[in-house]
Amino acid sequence: MRICIVGCGYVGLELASQLADHNHDVTGVRRSESGLKTVESVSPNVDAVQADVTKPETLAALPDVDTVVFAASAGGRGADAARNVYVEGLKNVIEAYGTRQSSPDRLVYTSSTGVYGDHDGAWVDEETAIDPTTEKTRVLANAESVALEMTEDYGKSGTVVRFGGLYGPERYRLERYLKGPVTAGSLNMVHRVDAAGTIRYLLSEELAQNMVVLAVDDEPVDKHEFADWLAGECDVNPPEKQTVSQRMAIGNLSEAARRRLQTNKRCCNDRLKALGYEFRYPTFRQGYRSAIENYRSTEGA
Repeated sequence: MRICIVGCGYVGLELASQLADHNHDVTGVRRSESGLKTVESVSPNVDAVQADVTKPETLAALPDVDTVVFAASAGGRGADAARNVYVEGLKNVIEAYGTRQSSPDRLVYTSSTGVYGDHDGAWVDEETAIDPTTEKTRVLANAESVALEMTEDYGKSGTVVRFGGLYGPERYRLERYLKGPVTAGSLNMVHRVDAAGTIRYLLSEELAQNMVVLAVDDEPVDKHEFADWLAGECDVNPPEKQTVSQRMAIGNLSEAARRRLQTNKRCCNDRLKALGYEFRYPTFRQGYRSAIENYRSTEGA
């Protein structure tokens, strides 16, 4: 299968590596020269192409492929930048490919569980109505509609994969939970290997076309419980904890940050598991093991 990963960043690089290992033809797309070098370092079997989804004139460089994975990032900037990348950039890519004589059969768009908004700690799944509470998550919800509806307009299939909180190399954030204070709430996580593995599996098995799939691990966890577990594994004292109200009272929060603190849910991965995906890291206990061992070896030295 020929696959183009548009926005070959944190998850995209891992996905490129997994796909190349399974003998697929892979192209990773980045905006910058330095990004191209990062893609090229993944594998000699992964090609790198420079293009910018916000600049349609650059998209002619994208190769003819069977499948497109749109995993571009707005780089943590505001809602306007997010809209420019996730909505307008996605439209640009779909149009650029859709008008070709040889166009992809399928598009996978990577979204976020942030689109659910607040459910007061209740379980949510793919059938739960979304209720984004920030401007940025409303942009993500809009992009999901584009991925599913605009692809259909071109006679192609679209898939939305909603990632929980991504973690893994360079994103374990141990200090945040070991030092505290840790604010109450639920964590819905997925290791980078399984985030990429989910997409690789759905593509290889030709599953979940014209569907939404949640990519989260088996065990949503209370943040305070997670912090205590992590402290115990790292052999340090449990961190200070606070309620959402206590954190809100401290202030120094943007409106978006305030709304994020007030959203609480537990995400269910039953659909993904029913499709047959097997997690490399079923819970945080397996996923954080290498980070814990590294912390103990360096901090205990």
